[in-house]
Amino acid sequence: MRKHRSAALAAATLLLLTGAGIATAPAAWAGVPGSTRADDRNCDFDGDGFDDVLVGAPGATVGGRRGAGLVTVQYGSRHGIDTRAATVISQNTRGVPGGAEAGDSFGAAVATGDLDGDGYDDAVIGAPGEDIGTRADAGGVIVLWGSPHGLVGTDSRWVESLLGPVAGNRFGSALGAARFTAETSGDQLIALDRRSAERHLFGAALRPGERRTGTGPRAHGAEPLNRAALARSGGRAAAPPLRDLVAKSVTTGDYDRNGFADLVIGGVTTGAEPGHGWSWYLAGRSDHLVHQRDLRGGPVTASGDLDGDGHDDLVTGEPHSPDDGGESMTGGLVGVYRGGPRGLAGATGVGTPPQWWTQNSPGVPGASERGDGWGADLSLGDTDHDGYADLAIGAPGEDIGTVADAGMVTVLRGSARGLTGTRARSWTQDSPSVPGGVEKGDGFGGQVRLVDPNADGRFGLLAAAPGENTADGHVWVFSAGTGGPTATGSWTYSVGSLGGPYVDARFGSAIDE
Repeated sequence: MRKHRSAALAAATLLLLTGAGIATAPAAWAGVPGSTRADDRNCDFDGDGFDDVLVGAPGATVGGRRGAGLVTVQYGSRHGIDTRAATVISQNTRGVPGGAEAGDSFGAAVATGDLDGDGYDDAVIGAPGEDIGTRADAGGVIVLWGSPHGLVGTDSRWVESLLGPVAGNRFGSALGAARFTAETSGDQLIALDRRSAERHLFGAALRPGERRTGTGPRAHGAEPLNRAALARSGGRAAAPPLRDLVAKSVTTGDYDRNGFADLVIGGVTTGAEPGHGWSWYLAGRSDHLVHQRDLRGGPVTASGDLDGDGHDDLVTGEPHSPDDGGESMTGGLVGVYRGGPRGLAGATGVGTPPQWWTQNSPGVPGASERGDGWGADLSLGDTDHDGYADLAIGAPGEDIGTVADAGMVTVLRGSARGLTGTRARSWTQDSPSVPGGVEKGDGFGGQVRLVDPNADGRFGLLAAAPGENTADGHVWVFSAGTGGPTATGSWTYSVGSLGGPYVDARFGSAIDE
């Protein structure tokens, strides 16, 4: 429990934290600050030109405190990732704010971005179970700075709500970072909590030089961005009000290709018809984010350029939609919105419906069955270096034979016409060359990520099973060959493989996108 908080730092239901301290990139390989397109994920913590991988284990026992949580970072190289070039970080790590406490769930959500603009990407870690004073599960967020040596605990930042600690808010439940406005050349942070369904959104800025001083950046100029403010769009008519949602996920991409990242917040509806997937779509502009429209689809969201036209596309996942009489909904539903000059508004600008996919769609492996959870996680990346992003889909509730909730992962291909079932592939722990075996409740595919840690232009697949070995959690590595990810040579690892506490760690509950 953290008893002392600096009033200087701000966050809120939706925090927009601007990293305005711009510095010259200190190494030849140091990245360009400010992520806009989805294929520029800004996850190179040591600036060597290779993507690194950040994985959360929120159930880990640290210092004898069950569920305190930790994260692992594995550094990319020309050989990819392995279990040697890795670091385990918790709130007991030197320099990280607070201390490991039971139920903090540090690592329940993770994100990356260059928040201070120094050319080294930073890690953002959610601890939604953090108690603040007597307020249980108020939650918080910690920023770990990148450096030539990778992620370090030194000078880490603590972030909490502008509204102050509220019991049960679980601030830091979902995170994202990108350059949404021209206020800075670096990335800006989005953080959500359970109150994100309500009307108030807040912004705060990190001034130059504040990264290394005090206990946190000052919240200057922070103001509530209510629904009316978000709806303003210059001289145009205001967009419709935001739908009431319990927000669950964040994704960013430049859907209109204007040089600023756009934001989609996925969630489920509340009120008279609860539990249906919808998302808020906000467009990045030079001075602010503008609410464009609400989109059918969510609560899972991901972005990438499926058709190679230079505009990012949006993919939504609805793994547990209420049964409204359509059997295809019960096993999971994935929607695709194509980006273009008008963003996600469609060619006419009035909004077009998505292209819907299920396991019953042509070419998709398997069949839609109640409880599959198809679409529980999504990731996009070009697995075969053909210029089109491909889509990885997790289905952790998939039954394999008589084994319930063993899980499955599917990869669908991108093309000039968008997503296609042609050459689709799927894997379970029962597939040839895949290590392990199917077991009840493994949840293989609970998290998926397409990643290119050796910078060869082909994104390999990471597939997590947080329930593996009765909730220890494991991650599988499928390298990418000329035809995309392959099970040949695949391998698996856990927190224990990296020298950390692995029992009931739920390793792989979060993997940064």
